[in-house]
This record gives sequence, structure tokens and C-alpha cells, in this order.
Amino acid sequence: MVSRVIPVDPFDLIIFGSTGDLALRKILPALFRRFCAGQWPKDVQIIGAARAAYDRGAFHEIVAESLRKHAPYQCNDAKMLASFLQRVDYVPLDAQSDEGWAQLAAKLTTDRVRAFYFSVGPRLFGPLAERIHAHSLATEQTRIVVEKPFGHDLESARSLNATLAAHFNEGQIYRIDHYLGKETVQNLMAVRFGNMLFEPLWNSQYVDHIQITVAESVGIDGREEYYDRAGAMRDMMQNHLMQLLCLIAMEPPAKFDPDAVRDEKLKVIRALDPVEPHHIVRGQFEGDGPGYREVVGNPRSKTESYVALKAHLSNWRWAGTPFYLRTGKRLVARSSVINVMFKDAPHSIFGADAGRHANVLSIRLQPNEGITLKVTIKEPGQGGMRLVDVPLDMSFAEALGPENQDPPDAYERLVMDVIRGNQTLFMRGDEVEAAWAWTDPIIAGWQARGDVPKPYDSGSTGPGDAELLMKRDGRRWQGINP
Repeated sequence: MVSRVIPVDPFDLIIFGSTGDLALRKILPALFRRFCAGQWPKDVQIIGAARAAYDRGAFHEIVAESLRKHAPYQCNDAKMLASFLQRVDYVPLDAQSDEGWAQLAAKLTTDRVRAFYFSVGPRLFGPLAERIHAHSLATEQTRIVVEKPFGHDLESARSLNATLAAHFNEGQIYRIDHYLGKETVQNLMAVRFGNMLFEPLWNSQYVDHIQITVAESVGIDGREEYYDRAGAMRDMMQNHLMQLLCLIAMEPPAKFDPDAVRDEKLKVIRALDPVEPHHIVRGQFEGDGPGYREVVGNPRSKTESYVALKAHLSNWRWAGTPFYLRTGKRLVARSSVINVMFKDAPHSIFGADAGRHANVLSIRLQPNEGITLKVTIKEPGQGGMRLVDVPLDMSFAEALGPENQDPPDAYERLVMDVIRGNQTLFMRGDEVEAAWAWTDPIIAGWQARGDVPKPYDSGSTGPGDAELLMKRDGRRWQGINP
């Protein structure tokens, strides 16, 4: 099966912070792969902007080196790389002064989509927005892309939204969460709302509980200062895992429309109950090299590198069904997966010796993106009825053909959606604020209690208290598998 490439209209894309890690590791390689796929018209223009005083040629060398590292397959075609670089320009520019803005304005094209990508720290969002307007760079077709973090708490999120709203309307603001661009996350909506099989069972009557795991084997190298101020709750739980929870729990929207989808996600966040203190586990990695406190250079740090919690939704569909969420650094493997744990059959006709079994739907986000449904069958052989669970497994590579073995990176889809003007996979301002309104009391609670994160070994599945969180309910976490 060959995926269909839908061309986009001509556009100018300006990347502020174009010499930074995110731009060189994710944004520019994603643009290059879309260029190689033939999705662009000929007169597209990419303009890098940063404080470094590079000329166009020096910036091309930096971009080419990054593409060879992060898009090596496409870079085998030297002509394609050279053609891409012809469309890439650079302007030295200061976000907090007028330096370079006139030069940027001179390079922009009129009467086309103009997207400004804020690949910079949040403190520069306001100054950039102000100068885009001060130098008359904003048009009706202008869009801005804002990277997380969207604030540090509810107050700062409201302030940031107000700053952006002073210069752009909500339809021009694209708050990007790259998890929503993953193929399997989008497939989650197709599985739920495109099949009659699952949606009738997608409720508390048939689902025992749901587990959402985002495990990372890496540490926080290069992000020490930011991470020790944020922690796993702000860095991952409040945004990435919250978005996955919304897509799992939301009601079917009236149509696949940006605001219809985001309205239903907002209802999920607002239906979340406050989390009880004994339903939260925080941890810090240690051992196997420097521990968390050594890495951040703060021997008294109480910032968590791991958090697990039990959440409930107060609505008709999910009343009484717990959602268990966990994320952490330096764990045994890199794995992001959603496990929908269905209830046992109400009555087993096979007797106790056959064992108890239940269906599990696993949606793997990374690595090896795909979907697995565990079903119960009879174990082959003589001598009675013995039941075993076997997977009905769909990986993209096997089900859709070898050309889909390496699905598009999330940034490829999301950046092209910005150009198309499709906000379905981007967060709305009220959605961000609702997420912080739920998160802030959790953080304030453990700070008031003086809670200290539990230590856990690097390369493990996290602190033992996370296992107890499940064990108290007669449940257990599914394994973290690479």
C-alpha cells in the first residue's frame, strides 16, 4: 500500500531559533522529508532566523550536516539535497530588538501562507509576536507555531495566551504537541470512530481500566536547568499524557473538524477528578552512573524524574473506571503504549483450571508503531480445556507494506497541517488552561506536604511504590517492552 501525497500551496516558513537543537534535529529534517516526498510546489521558501551571524552559505553547511545525521536515507540523493538547500535562506535576527527585522521583511513573499515557527524559549514568544506586528509582517494568512512548554502553571499559561491573543486570533495560533502527530495516535481515532467493533465496548461496562505509559530510557542530559524546574509532571504528564488520555476517553465528535474534536477533548479534561495524594507516586533515578541529583547539580532537589498516578473521570461513559498514567526517565526501555484492559467474562464455563483471561487492546506509539488485540483461545493439545491469550498483531510494516515500515515523523504531519490551516491536532488555548487547572493542585499538594521522590534504579521500571499503586487495586502494570 502506497500512501498518497497531497501537495500543499506555496508558503514561506520562518523558523526562529533555526540554529537550535529542535530545529536542526526535528523541524528541518521533517521539512526535507516532505520535500523529497514531492509535497511542495517549486516556489516554497524556508528562512532560518537566529542571533548567530551566519551568512546563507554557512547556514547551508549547518543544515546539510544535520540532514545527513537525521535524514540519512533522503540525503543519499545529492541533487535532492542541493535542490532543498536552494529554497533555504537565513537572516541574523534578534527577537528582543529591531536588528535584522527589515532584512527578514524584504525576503518574504506576498499573497501566500506565511508561517512563523517559534522554536525558542517561552520568554521570547511575546517579543517575537510584538515584532512581527510592529514590522507589519502579519497577514490574514499568517500562522504562528508555538512549542511547549505552554507556561509553567495556570497563571503563566493564561498570561502567555493573553500575550499571543493580543497579536493573533486563536485560528492563527498552533500550539504543537508532537505526540498528536504520531501515526498511531491518529489511528486511535480511526480505530474508535471508524469501526463498529470497539465503540460499543468503549465504556465502564466493558473496560476494567486503562493504562497509559510513556517510558524513556534516556536521562535529561542537556536539559538539566529546565528539567529541574519542571519535572516529569510538567514536562510530560500535563501535556503528552493528558492528550493521550483525551483521545482515549473523549466522546465521538459530531464531525472530524478541529473545533469539534477539541471541544470533546476539553470536556474530558474538565471531567477529571482531583487526584488523591495516595494515588500519586513520584521518583528520582539513581545508580548506574550519576543519579538525578548529581546530574542536575542539586543535592537537595525534590524534582521528580518519574510520576505515576491514578485518575478518574466524572462522566457517564467512564464512571468507576480508573486511568493509570506513568512516565519516567532512565527506565528499562523506550516505550509509549496505551493498554485498554477489558473486563473478564462475567461467567466462565471452563472452570478454574482453565485460568482467568481478559482481552487487552494495546496501541503502541513507539517504537514499532502498531496495534495488538489479545484474545483468548484454547491451547492446542489433548487433555482438557486450557485457555491461553494470543495477540492479533498489526504493525504498520507488516500490515501496510515495507514502504510504511518507517512512518512519517510527527513533525512532518504537523508542520504540513500548519500550512494547510488544519488545527485538529493542535491544542486550543482553553484546553491548555484546563490542563493546568487540573495539574496545579497536584503539584501544590506535594509541595505543601514536603513529599520527597522515591529513588529507583536506572534501567528499572520505576519505584516500587508504583507497583503497589496497582497492587492495592488488584491490578498490575503491563510490561515496558522495547
